[in-house]
Amino acid sequence: MEVSLTEEQESLAQGAVRSGRLRDQADAVRQGLLLWEERERERLDFLAGLDEAEESVSRGEFREIGSLSEVEMLTAEIEREGLKWWVTQQTRF
Repeated sequence: MEVSLTEEQESLAQGAVRSGRLRDQADAVRQGLLLWEERERERLDFLAGLDEAEESVSRGEFREIGSLSEVEMLTAEIEREGLKWWVTQQTRF
């Protein structure tokens, strides 16, 4: 496979090779592909979460929030549940 880099990309890769952070320019391309793969996995995870949320809403599993006091109550509930979870995690070890 042949890859064309912009002047800026080539300069960046050469600098990384000179500094010893990378073995060669091909290593720079591999690093870029690894980052792209990670970003794609994160994107797919996000889309799966979005699908799950949409399915949950279609099943009626949601709460409408219409006022600041409802937001504050939900925040307090989330904090309580989060603290309970954290305590259970601490006692596991």
